[in-house]
Amino acid sequence: MGSPCTQKFIHLSTITFFIFASLFPVNSQINNNNNQTAYEIVSSYDFPIGILPKGVTGYELDESTGKFSAYLNGPCSFSLEGSYQLSYKSTIGGVISRGKLTGLEGVKVKLLFVWVDIVEVSRSGEDLEFSVGIASAGFPMDNFEECPQCGCGLNCANGEIEEGRRNPIGVSSF
Repeated sequence: MGSPCTQKFIHLSTITFFIFASLFPVNSQINNNNNQTAYEIVSSYDFPIGILPKGVTGYELDESTGKFSAYLNGPCSFSLEGSYQLSYKSTIGGVISRGKLTGLEGVKVKLLFVWVDIVEVSRSGEDLEFSVGIASAGFPMDNFEECPQCGCGLNCANGEIEEGRRNPIGVSSF
């Protein structure tokens, strides 16, 4: 049947396999959802692609829990209409379900002089509601048909701010 050392090695290998299998579940998929992009994934959950900035390099989605992460080359920030400054970390994540992103991490908005986390995004009909916990603001979904670009938002010409073009995001109080 083999030496005691061989039997111990096989037993230890089996235990190691099960430990790694439990740490990295099979249902967690990294860019493996039929080769869909992160933009296609958020769209399949009834969100417009413009809730993510341009330049997402990859994503992870655990379909059993809805845990979702998207990766950028680095931190990203831009202004919309000169009213809202948004900041994305290089990794953003949360739990995605049809029309709802909860437990959002890695996205901030500047309100007056303070940066606050956007913790939830939900869809209500043709509007998106962004929550910072204590307050929220709603915007028409068609404002998010286009993905903003790091540095210049939606006012871009070759990666730089284009003068004269206005964003469709209306100013609304948070």
